[in-house]
Amino acid sequence: MSILLIVDNPKSWPLHIPDVKVVAARAYLTDPTYSDDRTAKVFNLCRSYRYQTVGYYVSLLAAARGHKPLPDINTIQDLKSQIVVRTLSEDIEEQIHDALHNLHSKTFTLSIYFGRNFAKRYDDLAVRLFNLFQAPMLRAEFTNEKAGWRLEAIRPISVNEIPEDHRDFAVQAAQQYFAGRNKRLRRRQTPRYDLAVLVNPTETDPPSDAKALQRFQKAAEAVGLDFELITRDDFHRLAEFDALFIRETTSVNHHTFRFAQRAAAEGMVVMDDPVSILKCTNKVYLAELLNRHGVPTPKTMVVHSKNRDLIATELGLPCVLKQPDSAFSRGVIKVENREELEEQVTRLLVKSELIIAQQYLPTSFDWRVGICDRRPLFVCRYFMAREHWQVYRHDKDGTTQDEGGHNTISVGEAPDEVIRTAVKAANLIGDGLYGVDLKQVDNKCYVMEVNDNPNIDAGTEDAILKGALYREIMGIFLKRIELQKRSPQG
Repeated sequence: MSILLIVDNPKSWPLHIPDVKVVAARAYLTDPTYSDDRTAKVFNLCRSYRYQTVGYYVSLLAAARGHKPLPDINTIQDLKSQIVVRTLSEDIEEQIHDALHNLHSKTFTLSIYFGRNFAKRYDDLAVRLFNLFQAPMLRAEFTNEKAGWRLEAIRPISVNEIPEDHRDFAVQAAQQYFAGRNKRLRRRQTPRYDLAVLVNPTETDPPSDAKALQRFQKAAEAVGLDFELITRDDFHRLAEFDALFIRETTSVNHHTFRFAQRAAAEGMVVMDDPVSILKCTNKVYLAELLNRHGVPTPKTMVVHSKNRDLIATELGLPCVLKQPDSAFSRGVIKVENREELEEQVTRLLVKSELIIAQQYLPTSFDWRVGICDRRPLFVCRYFMAREHWQVYRHDKDGTTQDEGGHNTISVGEAPDEVIRTAVKAANLIGDGLYGVDLKQVDNKCYVMEVNDNPNIDAGTEDAILKGALYREIMGIFLKRIELQKRSPQG
């Protein structure tokens, strides 16, 4: 893979960065040598990215050539929009506060060179901003207001704007960035494609434990995929990969969703995709979708301020209340009487205009059917926690206090009605990796929810298929990558 630094005039380029090629912007746009190079990675360092300037066309044509430019056109547009800058910076308010809270000035300027800052204490903030606005060199302006520090503006800078005493550091930051890429590329020998696996090393209840991740890696390598764990700090590296597998708990207002969006925009294979995350993480949407398509569920109400008084009459008591984005039994409450119902509905409607109320169906276990590529792969029984009505019992702070047992069986052993109902529900979402939770009362099955990014832990979901479960999922990735590469858009 060749690394191209595209500049306005190489003769006036003052930095020497080993093992990269400095190319004039007009040469990149007009010389067929560059349009024919399928392995190039472009870093656009032109002075201006304004619409229809040379710098703008460098990123536009680089994308068309498959050179995955930094910055790409989306980033260029984001940097122009004050609304986008403010909105995206809200996601890193905590990092802004941590980095700048000791400063007493009214303004602060941060220079970012390939995700690094000259002062080490601002490195974390520099990485966060680089992940949000992926351009090689940036300058961020902050203002100190009553509510605290906030990002006022961020813009790309040309090499001529780098202070003289920062230039050696800028070269070092670029070298480290490129060395990290090359190190990964050299490690890859036989694998045909690269799979990024997004994880959070500090997550308490991740979708896959460490042993399961090791088994995924073994399966990936067996089918010809290079498997690399990445974290939220690797957002800027997504374009290096062919596919993204999310193994961190997802949420819409979260970096996992931005990873999925970016991967999809890059034309990568991504599981789970942003549409699946949107559909599965909101129980109001799921309730409407399942009802419209005749998938059996417990009797359900979408509750708002105007119909809250009908819950007890429609569903009876006890009943179950769910906040739309609840997960792992958090945000799911059983209410026993009208006083408790009134209190909890009031509390939940403060957070969301709509919530879910559902008929209470007591069972000793929930079915979980794991489905990928529209096919059932595993079936588990998740038993209720001791003396509790849910699989998980949580403390008031949300910490898991107790968890029920589990029993995994083969797909062929599961009741046909369980499998049929689960597949029908999952197919309404898409063709990704889903976990469908169901309750069975007598011979009838009721879908409780469809989860994107379901748990696959060593010794639980893989108890029957063992290594074949991981190979099956990695094989689906490989099939989709190859299909994508063969498509006209690939």
